[in-house]
Amino acid sequence: MDSDTRWIDIQGDDGTFQAYQALPRGGKGPGIVLIQEIFGVNAHIRGVAEQYAADGYVVLAPDLFWRQGAHIELTYDETDWKKAVALKGATDTNKAVADVAATIRALRGLPGVDRVASIGYCFGGLLSYLTAAAGNVDAAVAYYGGGIQNQLDQADKVTAPLLMHFGGKDSHIPSEAVKSIAERFGDRDHVEIHVYPEAEHGFNCSHRGSFHQRSAVEAHGHTLLFLSENL
Repeated sequence: MDSDTRWIDIQGDDGTFQAYQALPRGGKGPGIVLIQEIFGVNAHIRGVAEQYAADGYVVLAPDLFWRQGAHIELTYDETDWKKAVALKGATDTNKAVADVAATIRALRGLPGVDRVASIGYCFGGLLSYLTAAAGNVDAAVAYYGGGIQNQLDQADKVTAPLLMHFGGKDSHIPSEAVKSIAERFGDRDHVEIHVYPEAEHGFNCSHRGSFHQRSAVEAHGHTLLFLSENL
């Protein structure tokens, strides 16, 4: 892809960690903090960062598992799934939100970045939602954010535009959970929810068996339009 990539240091509340940076041609544009799944900043997440850089955005994907080990990168086989679940279980959600906030501060310090959105996947989708509730971004996107239904007490704090994507066949997020989220935000004009009827959990990831090409393309299109309207 037509982007400039490297790892950079981020100064967080608990120490220094790294983020994968992808810059568009020219090096400037609106900012995106791209929030990983439970598999780390792996080949998939780096590829998504480069995709958004090719779309004209300055992207930082923070390494949120740095406390357990720098640059942990997992695949989607059974062994790595178990490792990923253990890593997520050992991760303090509040500290992860703080790391995202530190990454956003770093993004806002880059030349030409005046507005920033968060985009997260799976665990990162929950963190993107919580980042919006903390008031740290100008817009937020959550792909199949597991656990959002358990954090609806934060809903009134979400004042920035929020876009959420869910799969209609998600085996990890029950349809009742998506319904409860939709009902909670039903009267909020700045919140947009899309459900893709044929999509499983992780439908955006071409590295997974659950990849659903049409849903991924549709969701990416909705996201690009949302970003263009809010950044």
